[in-house]
Amino acid sequence: MKEYKVVKPKLGFRNTVEKLEDLINNHAREGWVVNNILPIEHTISYIIFERDKNR
Repeated sequence: MKEYKVVKPKLGFRNTVEKLEDLINNHAREGWVVNNILPIEHTISYIIFERDKNR
């Protein structure tokens, strides 16, 4: 069984790529994998992560 987590990233206007990378890497350390990225008007609005529930 899978579990999901929805994150609304606050990346600001500076170093957005590095901040996004850090956010994804921090969640990956906890076993989360990016399932989907939902854009709204050319910005990342939500990131959906998933992982096995019984790990």
